[in-house]
Amino acid sequence: MSETAQQLLARIEAIDTAAAENRMRAESYQRMADELQNAEGRATSPDGLVTVVAGPGGSVTSIVFDDRISTITPQALSASVMHAIAQARASAAQQQAEVVRRGLGDTELLDRVLDSDARLFGDTRPSAPAPAPAAAPARSRDRYDDQSFEDSGVLSEESF
Repeated sequence: MSETAQQLLARIEAIDTAAAENRMRAESYQRMADELQNAEGRATSPDGLVTVVAGPGGSVTSIVFDDRISTITPQALSASVMHAIAQARASAAQQQAEVVRRGLGDTELLDRVLDSDARLFGDTRPSAPAPAPAAAPARSRDRYDDQSFEDSGVLSEESF
């Protein structure tokens, strides 16, 4: 085989190798994109009353309340909800950062993702909500009949 033919053969092999590496890299990026799209964080408030699921970008996809929520004040419930949301968002962001770390290693891109997460979600772990005050008095079920709910204005046009 002539030297020119050997050089051409070497170039073809190099192109084939580069093409295979590019396919593997594209497949890896696609897996990474799928994982990023499906990352979710789940958190339950310290009092166990609220569980939140947050998706990519911190969007809240689910909030589930324990049956005991009627035993605490609205302020304590609000604190539990906000705490669980913050933790779920931070968990989702951490999962996304881990996907990037596995896919790309420690890179400048990962640093930018982590910086962005810190700006969006805060760089400190959410603190626990204040302990709930003593249980609120039990409310009678008939106090919340359909008419009083409708009269509350919660679903009025102005509330949207």
